[in-house]
Amino acid sequence: MTEPVFSLKDIIVTVGDNIQILKSLNLDIYEGDFITVLGTNGAGKSTLFNTIAGNLSIDSGQLLHHGHSIAHDSAVTRTNYIARVFQDPKMGTAPRMTVAENLLLAEKRGQKRTLRNRGLTKEKLNEYAKITQVMGNNLDTRLNTATGNLSGGQRQALSFLMATRVKPELLLLDEHTAALDPKTSEQLMLATNEQVTKNQLTALMITHNLADALKYGNRLIILNAGDIVLDVRGQNKSDLNEADILKYFIA
Repeated sequence: MTEPVFSLKDIIVTVGDNIQILKSLNLDIYEGDFITVLGTNGAGKSTLFNTIAGNLSIDSGQLLHHGHSIAHDSAVTRTNYIARVFQDPKMGTAPRMTVAENLLLAEKRGQKRTLRNRGLTKEKLNEYAKITQVMGNNLDTRLNTATGNLSGGQRQALSFLMATRVKPELLLLDEHTAALDPKTSEQLMLATNEQVTKNQLTALMITHNLADALKYGNRLIILNAGDIVLDVRGQNKSDLNEADILKYFIA
């Protein structure tokens, strides 16, 4: 197996009144991994994402990117190689900008962001029509619509497209379908899987949907009380069923 893209080694994170959330957690993330992340409320899932993204500092341990420590890199610096889609469709997009303008802005990740002259040529709009069409929710017909006027599903689809417009080294999907109705959630999940697989993205996806956790991805991890209690991939993951998973949720 090749060297991991990201490594978390003996990570300890405390919050608030000295409450330890992550407890000597270890995780290696390899290029092309699509890891579904399960765990009860308070298990440390969001803390794990916030730690990787730079929104929380570690108390001890090592957080490595290609073997180099990023523990002191700011969250802004980490956006050069980490992208995130949040549960709330309102996060990750600029509501007063159009769909096309948001996509143009996303192309500036890692660069000085400017929309001088907008840059929205006919060719660019045709390009955006093609990439939004794959989401299957008529987003391609709303390129000139202010993002704040989109449906929740369309806005979340746009957030996903923005996060992957410039291929990140790691994509964090933070319960990105949880706030949507079942039909829209399933539609976005299918589109997500297609794009992650087609573009060989490296991704972690928090979900509370056991069926999705088993169906999607090549790897599954379960957190409990701030540590990883199960980490399976390939055939070992395929052999799991919901009953196997539920055993880890029994107090």
